Amino acid sequence: MGRSQVVPRGGGDEGFGADADDTGCTILHVDMDAFYCSVEVRRRPELRGRPLIVGGAGPRGVVSSASYEAREFGVRSAMPGARARALCPQAVFLPPDFDAYTEASRAVMEIFRDVTPLVEPLSLDEAFLDVAGAVRLLGRPAAIAAAIRRRVREEQRLVCSVGVAPTKFMAKLGSTRAKPDGLVVIPAARVLEYLHPLPVGALWGVGERTEEQLHRMGLRTVRDVAEAPPGLLRRAVGEAATAHLGALARGHDPRRVEPVQAEKSIGAETTFDTDVADPDTIRRTLLGLSGKTAGRLRRAGQAGRTVSLKVRLADFRTLSRSRTLGGPTDVSREIFETAWALFEALAPGDRIRLLGVRMEGLSVAGTTPKQLSLGESEVGWREAELAADAAAARFGAGAVRPASLLNQERRPAAGPPSRIDHADPA
Repeated sequence: MGRSQVVPRGGGDEGFGADADDTGCTILHVDMDAFYCSVEVRRRPELRGRPLIVGGAGPRGVVSSASYEAREFGVRSAMPGARARALCPQAVFLPPDFDAYTEASRAVMEIFRDVTPLVEPLSLDEAFLDVAGAVRLLGRPAAIAAAIRRRVREEQRLVCSVGVAPTKFMAKLGSTRAKPDGLVVIPAARVLEYLHPLPVGALWGVGERTEEQLHRMGLRTVRDVAEAPPGLLRRAVGEAATAHLGALARGHDPRRVEPVQAEKSIGAETTFDTDVADPDTIRRTLLGLSGKTAGRLRRAGQAGRTVSLKVRLADFRTLSRSRTLGGPTDVSREIFETAWALFEALAPGDRIRLLGVRMEGLSVAGTTPKQLSLGESEVGWREAELAADAAAARFGAGAVRPASLLNQERRPAAGPPSRIDHADPA
């Protein structure tokens, strides 16, 4: 879709509610409302109703999510944290807890999969559903959407908005219109009525630069694009985008809902508040990132064969190195030792802004037999880390951790990480 600030309202506000004609509208787009903030409020009820910002705490921090109370002050996702604090100084800032958000996302996606196996997640907090096969059992699409919203609220104490439409593109437009906490149906017979008054930025794939090019050609609404001669549109956006944008502008979107693909990689990265060069700080950071990556692998039931290291220098140059192991692993010690060896071989020789660790070449954990080395114990680091996982599940994420990370907490290191960013599947 276009830029995030575009809020499509369509052709008027009447006739697109849950009682609209949903015949043939078997595509749903479900979008969680202020997802990260909602998960935080769920476990901290005292924050309900207050401006809340997840992320953005450090001088280089970026807003990951803003509650609707904070959005009233102009705070938006991806905004620099300093700007968000200036707009809303009374807001509560919390560091992201992506493990908690991932767990909440899994629970929500399971609700979707109870309705239909045709679920296509786009991120942790949104997904397309094809409910054509569920209509006979569960009722019309709008009723299914209402039931999903009710289950998410009752079972997960979270709120979502849903768009119901005949195509993926229109369903996503509908969920945007429905926010917050709403349900919009775009009848098949009224697609163009809804679509054509929208600004061109509402078209999927139109970013700021493309929008400017379309404006220069006098194309400001979706109707303008739909009615534009192909030659004019081609001059504005090029050959490849002309057919795509033209089809969307005429309400055509043949894409099917594709069930989730297997994860290609899992990892974590951190951006430092101040650039660092201290080897001890770098080593401890890589150890922490390796632990997070290994934990996420184990929770996903995956193991990886290739360790990838990402290093962004103070001048924003990004370097990456990778090494393929003899077999798949989900053990943080093995991941860390490889990542540290990659870093030492890289020897960047400059101050560092960001570090990242990622595992690629994933397979289902335990499906590849491991050949023990001579004298190696059958019980080792993986069993220890599984025990640590169990302790963390019972007593909290900080119950067990490497001693060097405990030392890091007792004496703050130069340039502490400003955030740990969840690395979504590539």
